[in-house]
Amino acid sequence: MKTVLWWIRRDLRLADNQALAAALNAAERVVPVFVLDPALLASERVGPLRVAFLLEGLRRLDSDLRQRGSRLVLRRGDPAAELSAVAAETGAGAILAEEDFTPYARQRDSRVPSLQLVGGRLVHPPGSVRKADGTPYVVYTPFSRTWKGLPQPGAAMPAPAHVPTAPQVASLPVPDQPERPPAIPFPSGETEAQRRLAAFVTGDDAPVYRYAQTRDRVDLDGTSQLSPYLHLGMISSRQAVAAALDAIAAAPNAAAREGAETWLNELIWREFYVHILYHFPHVLEQSFRANLQEIRWQDDASSFAAWRDGCTGYPIVDAAMRQLAQTGWMHNRARMVAASFLIKDLLIDWRWGERYFMQTLIDGDSAANNGGWQWTAGTGTDAAPYFRVFHPVAQGRKHDPQGTYVRRWLPELGRVPERFVHQPWKMPDDVQQAAGCVIGRDYPAPIVDHAWARERALDAYRHARRNLA
Repeated sequence: MKTVLWWIRRDLRLADNQALAAALNAAERVVPVFVLDPALLASERVGPLRVAFLLEGLRRLDSDLRQRGSRLVLRRGDPAAELSAVAAETGAGAILAEEDFTPYARQRDSRVPSLQLVGGRLVHPPGSVRKADGTPYVVYTPFSRTWKGLPQPGAAMPAPAHVPTAPQVASLPVPDQPERPPAIPFPSGETEAQRRLAAFVTGDDAPVYRYAQTRDRVDLDGTSQLSPYLHLGMISSRQAVAAALDAIAAAPNAAAREGAETWLNELIWREFYVHILYHFPHVLEQSFRANLQEIRWQDDASSFAAWRDGCTGYPIVDAAMRQLAQTGWMHNRARMVAASFLIKDLLIDWRWGERYFMQTLIDGDSAANNGGWQWTAGTGTDAAPYFRVFHPVAQGRKHDPQGTYVRRWLPELGRVPERFVHQPWKMPDDVQQAAGCVIGRDYPAPIVDHAWARERALDAYRHARRNLA
């Protein structure tokens, strides 16, 4: 073929891009196309911060393409119609794209003529990791064991030096709104993704080697913070996994090796949740566990608003929610604590929180976000037991021992003594005055008693289980 379209979706990169490589091998000219899909942009599961991150990434991708003799062709509308139009304008004989696995992506792709899907979204895509009887895994540990037994990725493909493209193809400009606010600490694009990966895994004292010890500390920068880039494919899963495997092989000691292995396991969790969503798409709408689909949720709107706004009176929860609101990101341990509080302490349907996270997170990924919420709710495939309820004070003390994280995001607690920072309502009146933090005036009192709320949640879960039986 003389011309093919490279349909870019969640693979905003030039290095290690199997769809781009296949397009370059298939034709003399490759037209890079991105379609702004109104169905996605208007979805209640998409928020302005993630759209801003996408648009900035498209501008950077266009710049990278121009350095290689090409450019990004941007269209807006129904993908099938827009791609057909570009194919007709350029005489393209095929459309190549990286396979995606969400229910919407699969339905959308089925309507695109001449579409050829290639790998690249995952190291081991759905269908490749199965039990001996051919059925999909629904428990992480045996899934990861089988996953690790499959051939692992080799060296990543470098970015092509030149991308020959068809001249004079009409394109919309990349919108400049919404724009990523300066408070969002995630510059978009492949270059930044590669920089972060290198910083995380390079050297004998690389952060990846401390990952097992620091990943749950919300007061430390102990994680890779690559999730926004993995979500939009600004770096490939294969590159991240290969880096983890290299770090394991080069680990200077057993503790360092454990850190790199722990990070690899987290990358496999991402793949596991994609497999779950692919095989069981109903999880986006309901609990995976049939015996926990009829929990009597309270769903109080004012309690949800207090949680959303970081005004529950429990500092670790409130700090997490304010970090999310201000930066579009939240530490994973904080995500679990905040989710547990909404579900178990406030007895609000996990779907309310899952949807809000998708609207707000810059790394909002349907599979990973849904999997995380259902894990915390105890309703998912490989879930925490339904009776596990995180204690917000204990979680704060364990994962933010000096209150550094809490004070960063809740400045009203800045002068609260360390012994009270995770339960400020226990401060005597004179200590409150001295700290400039009067409970009920400067910072809210707890909106619910945790011990009472825990028993209420357990009763609701037990009732759901009994009703099914």
